[in-house]
Amino acid sequence: MALKVAPFDAVEYLTDDETIAAYLTVALEENDPTFLAKALGTVARAKGGMAWLARETGISREALYRALSETGNPELGTALKVMHALGVRLTASLSA
Repeated sequence: MALKVAPFDAVEYLTDDETIAAYLTVALEENDPTFLAKALGTVARAKGGMAWLARETGISREALYRALSETGNPELGTALKVMHALGVRLTASLSA
């Protein structure tokens, strides 16, 4: 008998601000722009979807899908607009 498994989707677990913040913190710590872009896209889907994000940022839905995909590489301005719309605030600290 074959084992049935459902594909993993992090959106199902991003149900509150604390979990979203932890998820994005891990994404930032990876130092991988592609991973961060995909994580922002995942959070966008969890918060209200790409159509909602497009309205909030003034960036077309298609451009957001491209920028926040697994192969995306958003410009800093795009990433900052997305983070602002999602309510994400970045802070700087120096490592010891």
